[in-house]
Amino acid sequence: MSFYQKVYESVRRIPRGQVASYGQIASLLGSPWAARAVGWALHRLPEKGSDTVPWQRVVNARGMISTACREHSAALQAHLLAQEGVAVARRKDGVQWVDLRKHLWHY
Repeated sequence: MSFYQKVYESVRRIPRGQVASYGQIASLLGSPWAARAVGWALHRLPEKGSDTVPWQRVVNARGMISTACREHSAALQAHLLAQEGVAVARRKDGVQWVDLRKHLWHY
């Protein structure tokens, strides 16, 4: 199984209403320094896979939505998280974030 496939399998395990960080997924896979690779895996998610892999449940280590991808935009991620009951706050500078104390997945 490829690294990307392992990322997708791990992200599928994140329960609805919870989030994980890119680094958390990397650590779960035994590659704690591969947070950026996790981000690339989710960026490269095939269109068919985006409905079976809950990519929106992955945020950065500070709980911020950090996607800059057109297909998986920050607005879309915030919308999908809100539909799952995850409160997404917005700072004055436009940065959107999730309270990890409430929503972090403890696997």
